[in-house]
Amino acid sequence: MRLWLIPFPTFQMKTIPSSTSSRLLRALALLGCGLLSGLASAQAPLPRSSPEAQGIPSAKIRGFIEAADREVNTMHSFMLVRHGKVVAEAWWAPESAEKPHQLWSLSKSFTSTAVGMAVNDGKFKLDDKVLSFFPDEAPAEASENLKAMTVKDLLTMTAGHETEAKFVPDTAWVKTFLAQPVPFAPGTHFQYNTPATHMLSAIVRKTTGETVLDYLKPRLFEPLGIKDPQWAASPQGNTLGGWGLFVRTEDIAKFGELYLRKGMWNGKQLIPAEWTVQATAKQVPNHEGKTDPDKSDWAQGYGYQFWRCRHGAYRGDGKDGQYCIVLPAEDAVIAITADTGDMQKELNVVWDHLLPALQGKDGKLPENAEEAAKLKALTAGLKVREKSKP
Repeated sequence: MRLWLIPFPTFQMKTIPSSTSSRLLRALALLGCGLLSGLASAQAPLPRSSPEAQGIPSAKIRGFIEAADREVNTMHSFMLVRHGKVVAEAWWAPESAEKPHQLWSLSKSFTSTAVGMAVNDGKFKLDDKVLSFFPDEAPAEASENLKAMTVKDLLTMTAGHETEAKFVPDTAWVKTFLAQPVPFAPGTHFQYNTPATHMLSAIVRKTTGETVLDYLKPRLFEPLGIKDPQWAASPQGNTLGGWGLFVRTEDIAKFGELYLRKGMWNGKQLIPAEWTVQATAKQVPNHEGKTDPDKSDWAQGYGYQFWRCRHGAYRGDGKDGQYCIVLPAEDAVIAITADTGDMQKELNVVWDHLLPALQGKDGKLPENAEEAAKLKALTAGLKVREKSKP
């Protein structure tokens, strides 16, 4: 940051009494300190703590990491935040704390956040019809179901499609989406639909004049201290929206922490609190076709680009095991990146080995130097395993 570029007024110092001049210089100095302090606060990492200070035995965290390393094919990173403090973090080499990771569909939860901010800014409403934003891209004979499709239907994956539209590089993606048959009445049929998330991105750009990436930079990424997020765009210049965002593990944890705190960060309301509640609540059921829904974290309901989980939790998630898991009752956030073909198994390891350590008494535990040393040694020696075939 180059403070000397700030356009302070020019003063004719000879006309100002010396006492006034001194006060002015002190005020400018304080302003500069305030700007630097605000910048440092925005870029600061989450505070750190020992597990025991936040009521978690280090041995239990070690047991989880060992189980994850053994049972998840294959882990890349893990971070646990309790009461706003990072109590455990691990990277499987060559992954590292500063290395951005592909989020895949966890990107959708960030796009949802942009939608919530734009709605709060009065740019559009959830019940606005999708066709109203793109009259020039609509098919010549739009079906009644397409005409009825709303922004909320896109958010809840109930756009009415039976199959996803297929985006290819040489086509207009919005037009391709609107040309896809809509056999179901919007709002009545859950169908996971990544192109629907891209449409949300296109709507944000259409109404704000900024891509989702540019729109979120000053409103989300910079306040959270998320450095240089990378997010590709469609041939038409819209942020992909449904996939493609690269950030670090701690950035995922910060994002979850922001939602856990209902959109509040360093005393500032970044996301409307009401949006964080609505987005992470069960807006639509998604258990249809599941043989054993009580054991599936993909059958607990869907919000606005967030999944409900068992155990009262919710999450953003992405292909191959990218997770931002928020556990409100335990005041905890879990960030995981991986490359696995069994995402349910990855969650089961969390529920079986880590969740019990977060439950029960919520006070400090005696520090355990021996277990802390074992945990440190374990995390220092982790390496990505060669991925075995299913």
